[in-house]
Amino acid sequence: MGLTESLARLTAGRMALSGEAEAIIAGGFIDAIGCMLAGAREPAVEAVLSVVRARAGGPAPARLLLGAERASPQDAALVNGTAAHALDYDDVALTGHPSAVLVPALLAEGERCDARGEAVMEAYLTGYEVWAELVSRDQDPYHDAGWHSTSVVGTVAAAAAVARLNELDEIQSRHSLAIASSMASGLLANFGTMMKPVHAGRAASCGIEAVRLAQAGLAASATSFEGEVGFVKAYSPRGRIDREAPTRTPQNLWLLEHRLSIKKYPLCYATHRVVDAVIDLARQHRVAASDVAAVHATVGVSQAAMLYSHAPDDPMEAKFSLEFAVAAALVAGRVGLAHLQPEFIRREDVRQLMKKVVTHTCSTRCPVAPAFSMTDQVMLTLHDGRSLRSPKIRFARGDGRHPLVEGELEAKFLDCAGPQATRLLSRLKELRTLPSLRTLCLE
Repeated sequence: MGLTESLARLTAGRMALSGEAEAIIAGGFIDAIGCMLAGAREPAVEAVLSVVRARAGGPAPARLLLGAERASPQDAALVNGTAAHALDYDDVALTGHPSAVLVPALLAEGERCDARGEAVMEAYLTGYEVWAELVSRDQDPYHDAGWHSTSVVGTVAAAAAVARLNELDEIQSRHSLAIASSMASGLLANFGTMMKPVHAGRAASCGIEAVRLAQAGLAASATSFEGEVGFVKAYSPRGRIDREAPTRTPQNLWLLEHRLSIKKYPLCYATHRVVDAVIDLARQHRVAASDVAAVHATVGVSQAAMLYSHAPDDPMEAKFSLEFAVAAALVAGRVGLAHLQPEFIRREDVRQLMKKVVTHTCSTRCPVAPAFSMTDQVMLTLHDGRSLRSPKIRFARGDGRHPLVEGELEAKFLDCAGPQATRLLSRLKELRTLPSLRTLCLE
């Protein structure tokens, strides 16, 4: 059985939701929707909304940003996915941002077909497993070739999730995935610009579109993933791929192995281990920002490539700046949404600290997150001559293997969505038992 057929069979099959899987998926929905509501007024979202509003006029069963305004499922997924990723605060796994793609696609399609919470969670699990199957077959992260895996792999994963929600058979599922494989796109060149969050929105929207086309009878290649000119080979940075291994069974879930990493800071995830180290060193040794003469941070090669902005001037650039991440952590003792503001970024003490950050790279790779080094490390050099070195940090706080403490996810959600979203949070925590996704709304 070829990979395309195997992925179709995985998509069309049923997956049992264990309590552990349910908790992970519910966390993904809470985090993605919180980030979506927090990002609703970002310039990228306003731009996408203006396009969606201009072409309105057809059936509009899906809500935009859980409000009164409606659009087609494809357009709702585009807007909501862009908003979910606009602040770069959404969860991370599988060298991408699964929930910023899967949750908006399933919110939009789930409203259209009045889906139950349990069915939506199962569809999320299907999308996650397809995502994992694809990225696990390459020894090198797609980032190394300039691809943004959130939109490249996310497009296919969204199609799988939407196909599962619509209970498509194996043949229609295969066509859905194959159609999505030709829609996949997204370049690292657009990191730090308004286009990056649109990658997530486009992936969610194209996933729905692929399913619609398959349902309408559009056929695509039966070897679109494993073929010599197929998806797996075409997107591979160095061709070190496995096109023949069987897909995992539903009894051996990727989700329970890789889980979801919930971001503690609204920055590119490539900065998070360094931020943890800086905050810990400063607190442990009572270091003030003015005490620091230099900061030496060691990260992976792929991480350094993502962190392109060395003297950011606006919030979008600051998210992809290791220099800003370090400076903010030292000046404020933490990094939150309040620090991603032009007035903070342009503060003189922040600007001066950014100049003191030196980035070093190492060639190690983490086997479970190949876009990252095995560990990151930080050394603070102080004006009094002391050098303070952090431990080598493998997993950031919030990682699936180093999860947030109890209550932190809920606090993050309410910080993002506002105190008026308390009832919405309660419903999301009981997502599996919801009789209809249409009950999720801001009140």
